[in-house]
Amino acid sequence: MERSYDIAKEIHDQLIKTAEAIPVFDSEFDPQIRVADERFGDFQANGTLPFAKKKQLNPRDLAKTLIDSLPENKEWEVSIAGPGFINFKLARTCLYQWLKAFSHREQIEAALATKEPKRVTLDFSSPNTAKQMHVGHIRSTIIGESLSRLLKLNGHQVTKDNHLGDWGTQFGILLYAIKREKIDLNNLGDQPIARLENLYRIGNQWIKENKQALKTAREELVKLQGGDEENLRLWQKIRDLSMESFEEVYDLLGVSFDHAHGESFYRDQVDSIYQSLESHGICQEDNGALVVFHPEHKRFAKQPFIIRKSDGASNYATTDLATLSYRSKEWRSEQIIYVTDGRQRDHFEQLFLTSRKWFEAEARKIPVLSHVWFGTILGEDNKAIKTRDGQPIKLVDLLDEAIRRATQMVLEKNPELSPEEIRRRACAIGLGAVKYADLSQDRTLDYVFSWEKLLAMQGNTAPYLQYAVARVHSIFRKLNTSPDELIEKAGLPQTEAERKLARKLIFFPTAIKQATQELKPHFLCTYLFELATDFSSFYNQDKVMVPEVEVQGIRLLLCQTTQTYLEIGLEMLGIETLTEM
Repeated sequence: MERSYDIAKEIHDQLIKTAEAIPVFDSEFDPQIRVADERFGDFQANGTLPFAKKKQLNPRDLAKTLIDSLPENKEWEVSIAGPGFINFKLARTCLYQWLKAFSHREQIEAALATKEPKRVTLDFSSPNTAKQMHVGHIRSTIIGESLSRLLKLNGHQVTKDNHLGDWGTQFGILLYAIKREKIDLNNLGDQPIARLENLYRIGNQWIKENKQALKTAREELVKLQGGDEENLRLWQKIRDLSMESFEEVYDLLGVSFDHAHGESFYRDQVDSIYQSLESHGICQEDNGALVVFHPEHKRFAKQPFIIRKSDGASNYATTDLATLSYRSKEWRSEQIIYVTDGRQRDHFEQLFLTSRKWFEAEARKIPVLSHVWFGTILGEDNKAIKTRDGQPIKLVDLLDEAIRRATQMVLEKNPELSPEEIRRRACAIGLGAVKYADLSQDRTLDYVFSWEKLLAMQGNTAPYLQYAVARVHSIFRKLNTSPDELIEKAGLPQTEAERKLARKLIFFPTAIKQATQELKPHFLCTYLFELATDFSSFYNQDKVMVPEVEVQGIRLLLCQTTQTYLEIGLEMLGIETLTEM
């Protein structure tokens, strides 16, 4: 028979089919397949316990009835533990067949591709123009890129959109400062964005001290949003300079976008948003502003969702509604994922509530809306990470420091390498370490940033995983022939270390599936770390280069599959691997 990559589903389907023929079971029974404690088996079915409780039956008796009715199967051994857990221990032949079927990249990628692909839009990174990207932008950028890769691996059609903050209140202040200081935007020096950022800070101080300055800044914003020719020219130059600055960071991180449709892209669509929401009675005027209340919601019954400010200017809410509508109509998005700081949860909850009412009123199908939010990066003082003078750390400075530290690591081990090769390895190690330190955390939690921990060669770090990949490459370099020829003669896994590693490898699809479904890359990170750890134990216990052909074959097969999964997994995290460390 053709080997399925999803053994958990095989077990699930077999239990459902068997239960259908037993009168005591009905359609409410869910086997609830989980990865088992290694002491008891490989997979565990927990579903008999809640089902028995609901039907007021003995769960252990129910589990025994179920397994006694299972057809004879050489794929796994079945046993009952505790009050009714059903454990499945895979046979060595099952492990061997699975490894042979899914050891190569193209095999596992074909298996992972869904039969029901969706059109997914990912909205992430989204820095504000006229400002330098700081350390706070790294989470959205690398989480979004990782989710994009995972969704594509699962066969979905992904559109990556960098929704730039290029049309907000800050432009009124910046335009006011530029005009007051008579600044030439074509002559800002070698750090134009830093200069613009400083101008904004000066302008912000002016409007706090002077009501007339505040009034003028607001007028400049309204003029810009109204299509004033001079303000549009200045704005376009600022946007162009900003994009050049952003691309330098994205190139370092290996991140790309299909579109950079910032708020400005939707500026000619905001009036239709107001009109549509008003015509459907979704919004109302409140103190001169146009707002949406959600009386059915405990918190948002009195907290307004402002879609047009009292001075007539649009805001994030307006452009986010226009953006959602555009993505639905033009890109036919079936799911839209927003990757932002957790402090924006209220905004997105109100956006989603408003959008659902609006789409329902227009008889339009709304995409699935997902807010992927994340916590804060902390310094070792457990406060938001900042420079010594209290300013946000520039992202490019953080990345440069990672490369500098990794360069020292490479030089200490291989000082004879060429400057180009040192730089290549240092970028892979340093940037990979920064990405992994972030992605390996549950994104909803804050985490402490530590150079010492993230660049460590031991523990749950990118360098540790990269070293595991390099170690497998080292094994294959020592062969005098193609590994495929030797793997063809592989026997069954026999030793405890062989079986343990084979067991871990079959859980790779489960890890990919969980990380993708829950939109949390840390599940994949945890799996990769455990895989690398099991490979290290296997490597230390079982010599690969042995005279016995069948033994060498199975060990090379385990090495090959481990390398494939570590490389795919790290690629999903945006982390480059190396053949030598």
